[in-house]
Formats: sequence, structure tokens, C-alpha cells
Amino acid sequence: MPDDKTRIALIGFGAMARSLQASFYKSGNDFAVGAVLVPAEFAPAPNELGGLRLFHDVSELIDWRPSLVVECASHDAVRDFVPALLRNGIDTIIVSVGSLGDKMLLDNLELAANEGRSRLTAVSGAIGGLDVLRSARSAGLRSVAYTGTKSPKAWTGTPAADAVDLASLSQPTVIFKGNAEQAARLYPKNANVTAAVALAGIGFEATGVVLIADPHVTTNRHRVQAEGAFGSFSIELQNAPLPDNPKTSWLAALSIEEAIIRHFRFIDV
Repeated sequence: MPDDKTRIALIGFGAMARSLQASFYKSGNDFAVGAVLVPAEFAPAPNELGGLRLFHDVSELIDWRPSLVVECASHDAVRDFVPALLRNGIDTIIVSVGSLGDKMLLDNLELAANEGRSRLTAVSGAIGGLDVLRSARSAGLRSVAYTGTKSPKAWTGTPAADAVDLASLSQPTVIFKGNAEQAARLYPKNANVTAAVALAGIGFEATGVVLIADPHVTTNRHRVQAEGAFGSFSIELQNAPLPDNPKTSWLAALSIEEAIIRHFRFIDV
């Protein structure tokens, strides 16, 4: 694939995609988004695109030959578009990491990447410590647990809204307890970080997950605890939410930018 840092394409044009585009524009570096892929029914108005090429069909994007594609849309977008990109030799970064909880899709993506000799990268999102998990995994992990705490507003439009009255919560309330596979499936826009933890550690079914709605917090809080032959560790991050989307931590958007920069580096550190 060409190594053109200005021939980057996005799948989706929501708050995270716009944040990335604006960040590259302000930084004045060599990176720039050149095109977006959005189904016609969700297409932004021409005046919102700022000169970006707009594609509605993945085959059109493939013909444009991007040097890198970044998915920041949905689990459906990963399933519908990413295999074709990989199969055609186009390196792709995915944000909707929770989609990889579907083993059939994960196998399909790996096969497509092998066929196209391309690379699929799953961003770390709003969580840290994944390098420790990956290192500890080789010696054996006994348990990995993730706890995510966000304001009630961040859980609107999710199954939590059907289970509790989010607007009237006066104390921290557990809205989900299960494993990473269930969390990624039920809370795809809120809990992608659980999938990143599962992939780095002991898998989707064995990774314990607790999600909490807390009316007193103003940040998105993520805690990972792990035990194994290496010993144990606990890491907690408190992240400011993305200004235009409280469901997403600002650090998650920043992790995409870092993943793009690392993709084009000759030395990855």
C-alpha cells in the first residue's frame, strides 16, 4: 500500500471522526483525512465535509486506494466493510473493538487480512495497562476484571435505560454484571474498552465486567484488575468525556490519533 499520510479515510463521520479530523487540522503535521465512507442514509451535508471525498459504497473507497482506513462507526460497519478492505490489501484500524467478541467475525477478519497481506489494528481506546496484560498472559493469568463507571447520561439509549430510571439516580448503581462478551454485545457504544481488555488478557468469556451509573462522577472511570503467575496489578483511569459525545472518553479519540501515527512510523516505540 502507498505510504501517503494524507490519503487516510474514515468509516463514519460522527463525533469521534470529526474530533480526529479537527485534531489533525490543528496540529499542522503531515496527517490529514482525505475521504469518508458513510451509507447514503447517514451521509452528512456537503458543507460539513470540509472538502473530504464522500463514498457510500466500500468498492468506491477501495478504488480510491487509501493508505489507511480508520473505522469509527459501529459493529455493523466492521462486519459490512472491513473484511473487503483487508482482502484488498488496505490496512485498517478499528475503533469498534467490541465487534471482535463475535468469534465468527474475528476469524473472518483474520482470514481477510491474510488473503490481502494487510494489517488490522484494534485501538486501545480509553484504557491503559494492556501491554502489561499481554506480557503477563504468556506466564498465565488467573483472573481479569474490568469496572466501568460513567454518569447516568452516558448510559442513555442502552439496556440500562430500560432497567433503571437513570434520571433519578442518587447513588452509584450497577447496571450490568457479566463477562466481556455480553458487555460488548449489549453496550457496544459504551463498553468497547472491555473488548480491548479481553483481547489483551484471557478472552471475552473469562473476563469479568461490571458497569456502573454514578450521578456524582464527571469523568469516565475505568479500572482493570488482574492476577496471575506474574503477581497482580490494578490500574484506574479517570478520563474526560469527548465534548460532543459523553458515551466516549476523550482518551479513546486520542488513542486513534496515536494508532495512526504509530502506523506510519518506521520504528514503533
